Amino acid sequence: MPAIPCLPDAASIRILDLLQENCEISNNDLATMIGISASPCWRRLNDMKTQGIIQRSVAIVDPLALGLAVNVFVHVSLTHQDRQSLEIFDNAVRNRPEVMECYLMSGESDYMLRVVAEDLIKFQELMIDFLTKIPVVSNIRSSFALSQVKYTTALPTGHLNR
Repeated sequence: MPAIPCLPDAASIRILDLLQENCEISNNDLATMIGISASPCWRRLNDMKTQGIIQRSVAIVDPLALGLAVNVFVHVSLTHQDRQSLEIFDNAVRNRPEVMECYLMSGESDYMLRVVAEDLIKFQELMIDFLTKIPVVSNIRSSFALSQVKYTTALPTGHLNR
């Protein structure tokens, strides 16, 4: 069982908030914005990385700029909900680049996926050539996103200040 990281203090929470807005900010600028010196800022940042609070830093890319205009939420039901069936499905979708997110769910569907594709033809190919060929899949329902109202990768931190 992994160690539970220590809850960050107010300065560390502010570091998290600022980095979630812009991970390319320099340590000196970050320290200035928080009101601490550069060395303790770097130490806090390094500690949060070591503890796994900060997992990685990435670039957020505009899908439309890459020609990925179709955003689909796919609900998948399995024939059985045993460990082996779950593992088969998990392993099948884990390395598909079109599958942006995959969640094991409670409720009507066993899984919910968020898939991006260039167009409906490419999505259809993914459905027919991949999803329907996973042997444990029994039902697939898709919902197409018409517009994106909100998208963020920043996690809320307000509850940590209590």
